[in-house]
Amino acid sequence: MKMLRLLPWLALGCGLASPVFAEQSAAPARPNVLFIVVDDLRDWVGYLGRHPQAKTPNLDRLAARGVAFTRAYAASPSCNPSRAAVLTGLRPFTTGVYENDTDWREVVPPEMTLPSTFRRAGYHVSGAGKIYHTAYPRRAEWDEYFDEKPRNPRPTEQQGAGTRIKFGAIDEDERMMRDYQVVDYAIRQLEQTRDQPLFLAVGIQKPHLPWFVPRKYFDLHPLEEIQLPPHQDGDLDDVPGEGRRLALQWGDHEAIVEAGLWKQAVQGYLASISFADAMVGRLIDALDRSPLRDNTIICLWSDHGWSLGEKEHWRKFALWENETRSPMIWVVPGMTPAGVPCERTVDLMSVYPTLCDLAGIETPAHVEGASVRSLLRDPTAAWEQPAISTYLFKNHSVRTEAWRYTRYYDGGEELYDERADPNEWRNLAADPAFQTIKAELSAWLPKQDHPDLVAPGERRQIDD
Repeated sequence: MKMLRLLPWLALGCGLASPVFAEQSAAPARPNVLFIVVDDLRDWVGYLGRHPQAKTPNLDRLAARGVAFTRAYAASPSCNPSRAAVLTGLRPFTTGVYENDTDWREVVPPEMTLPSTFRRAGYHVSGAGKIYHTAYPRRAEWDEYFDEKPRNPRPTEQQGAGTRIKFGAIDEDERMMRDYQVVDYAIRQLEQTRDQPLFLAVGIQKPHLPWFVPRKYFDLHPLEEIQLPPHQDGDLDDVPGEGRRLALQWGDHEAIVEAGLWKQAVQGYLASISFADAMVGRLIDALDRSPLRDNTIICLWSDHGWSLGEKEHWRKFALWENETRSPMIWVVPGMTPAGVPCERTVDLMSVYPTLCDLAGIETPAHVEGASVRSLLRDPTAAWEQPAISTYLFKNHSVRTEAWRYTRYYDGGEELYDERADPNEWRNLAADPAFQTIKAELSAWLPKQDHPDLVAPGERRQIDD
């Protein structure tokens, strides 16, 4: 893979040589940060109401404590570019990190990342689980990191044979699960006494595939009661060529339907969400028992959404609502009202600058997102910026409260009225009545796209 050098203006603007960071010291009142990343969690959580059978009591009670964004969107519907964007503050079209097979570490130096920024500001920075997409963290960014990677138990009867969507109930103790042990580590961090404020990053890998979780979580979702997501025949008929290619490239939908496993797969995903929710509950309970409770910012987000048969598509890797929408919850002591949703449309590029803003740390100049502090104080405050999601080179989607506009590298377009058509069943891009709206939304598309760091023909599909 041929890598390009980091754009010179990024290095100049990131504050690497600035004395500001070196001179900052930890003040007693500086807030701690509990930074929770859930892998592949779409909008099937109770408080969002997107699937009536989602059982997420812990996410719901966390949302009831602060501000839950109902229209938060990923910078990219793929693990690596999404996480790299949030943690570096740089969008995929700025870095050229477009997919899972690109090593973002060869593009962005450690000094520019969110953990490094908090570490320079005097925080003790700890992490565990999947924070970045890569298997191992860069040591320069962390004071300590939980490196142990126990192998998850496997079910005795695995389902999904003949498909890439694997699921099944585990009969071993849930304490054997990797996520359980990651949370154990995080709990130990919360229990320690330090002279520094704490930045604790916790990555919960479920509901990422395979959907192998303890049986009790499957039992929460009886198979005979499972409801399929909204779908309609011929949904791809008005989608341009690149959109259809992205939807069908894995062949998952045909395989699942032919095997008669659609409901079973939905059950597996719901069960995995419920397991992840239980791990979030363990974290929140531990924080509430700790002396850090009243001075800790909680920021929870998922790297992107997922699709389970809508538009004949499974997984992420597409620019529609289900693949790009992400839960995001903020609890900021003394600031966020309890249980007030925010309906404004934001993207996850807001995470880095908002955390800096709330902690009193100067946001590095290279960071491209905008702080949502004003929305945390008043979730109904004005907000003019749309959410922008990118998947692969020159494929972008612009999401406002009312519309989604997508343009692909080859000029193909999609336009959806999200209020009248929340399932995105009718593409209005070719309708003359909506050309003004399309022009207004297209003004938000990037003016320049970094070349793809992977040469044509070398791209490898990596779903992990």
